[in-house]
Amino acid sequence: MRDFQSPGRSAVFATNGICATSHPLAAKTAIDLLQAGGNAADAAIGAAVLLGLCEPQMTGLGGDCFVLLKPAGEERIVALNGSGRAPAALDAAMLRDQGHSTVPTYGVEAVTLPGAVDAFCRLNTDWGRKDLSEILAPAIRYAEEGIPVAPRTAFDWARAEHLQGAARDTYLMAGEAPRAGQIFRAPAQADVLRRIAREGRAGFYEGEVAQDLIESLNALGGTHSHADLDQTRAEYSPPIHSEYHGYELIEHAPNGQGATACLLLNILAHFDLEGLDPLGPQRAHLEAEATKLAYDARNQFIADPDHTTRLAHMLAPETAAALAGLIDPARVLPDPAPLTEAIHRDTVYLTVADRDGMAVSLIYSIYHSFGSGLASNRFGILFQNRGAGFTLTEGHTNELKGGKRPLHTIIPAMLRHEGRLILPFGVMGGAYQPVGHARLVSNLIDYGMDLQSAIDAPRAFAEAGTLTLERPYPEATAQALAALGHRIARAETPIGGAQAIRIHTSGCFEGASDPRKDGCALGY
Repeated sequence: MRDFQSPGRSAVFATNGICATSHPLAAKTAIDLLQAGGNAADAAIGAAVLLGLCEPQMTGLGGDCFVLLKPAGEERIVALNGSGRAPAALDAAMLRDQGHSTVPTYGVEAVTLPGAVDAFCRLNTDWGRKDLSEILAPAIRYAEEGIPVAPRTAFDWARAEHLQGAARDTYLMAGEAPRAGQIFRAPAQADVLRRIAREGRAGFYEGEVAQDLIESLNALGGTHSHADLDQTRAEYSPPIHSEYHGYELIEHAPNGQGATACLLLNILAHFDLEGLDPLGPQRAHLEAEATKLAYDARNQFIADPDHTTRLAHMLAPETAAALAGLIDPARVLPDPAPLTEAIHRDTVYLTVADRDGMAVSLIYSIYHSFGSGLASNRFGILFQNRGAGFTLTEGHTNELKGGKRPLHTIIPAMLRHEGRLILPFGVMGGAYQPVGHARLVSNLIDYGMDLQSAIDAPRAFAEAGTLTLERPYPEATAQALAALGHRIARAETPIGGAQAIRIHTSGCFEGASDPRKDGCALGY
């Protein structure tokens, strides 16, 4: 239980339905849809699409999503991959011949085809109750009438410096980022949403919207075609899982990096975290060293599902045991090879559960802040730069190739205990996400924290030779870590953002939302 005399927030408890996400208007939209007779799938779609307007620096219709869903009345979990592919005419050799050693982060070469809209339509057809016209009505209204810019969103908006052309016209006001409280409107996107509401996926992947997308990309020098767009399809795949002290972590299979979270927890299971101070140097050191090893495996093995190699090896207990044996509690390991993909931390996550037993864990992103910084000319749809997740290294499993999906950082998650779903959750934060998953699970299981406290707790992340600590970490911990050989930095911005719902055996829902974001949990 938190100290009620200290700043903080309580978890939200409800019995009929609940949503936790990063913007209050999206959470309310989800609850409104549930109260109107929709289910968790309907509510998740409605909230996610609205988040593209509430937090356009994080996500939008030009992005990708991944979904984990537990159907009502059963405990199986299905995974839907809504990530897009590189255009067929593009490959790594072309870029190497042009003198590139990496995919240009903010170039049209990094723009992969948008997969989220097809995934939302598939989710609605296969699992929803309501018509898309009703589900998208709140986002259409807010796109026209406008949304007050929230404080964290304004903070992020002001840091985006790479907007170009149509993106600047659509997402800046008189050439400047909006301030908190200013009203952001996107009437052209209301038009796009009406088409999707009326025609389903054809309203986006065909007709005038598709023409705007492809013509805009081609004008920027892209090789994207209508055939590429038309062939974009979300796909179901079995989720992957690992065991941690009697609990089962469920993650999305590649091309997401969920296997990294599984491996990280498998490594940490070889150490007595429960006996360590949760904010002390020993825990942070072990987590940092395990992170280096797990992420090195990720960079070698994870790619498009059709190209991922040695996934079973990555998840095998003996692999974790061997890697755990490399960790020295008294000193820092040398860094493995540098990460090969661009890293950033702009994503939205939401989770919804309804009274019939359906639960959804959904993550939705355009990758970097405002994606590629490029947008379509007519409708102002931001293009993601997820192709920056490819490598140009010849022969690498994640080498850029036409029609291929890149390594993705975004991962939804669920936690089961004794065969029952107890926690749909996610932790935003780009490359940090597997560490965020492992730390949240450890906070709950090893340290017995309540759900909101487990989210609130300070975070650390070992990345590119530096161990970054959020400001609430004790200075004594920072000094002790430096003495072990870590290069310490204090975080300039919050590390990630989490949302979670605990499903109690009583039938009660407990929702928690990260104070690092503008959002909240709401239930009824």
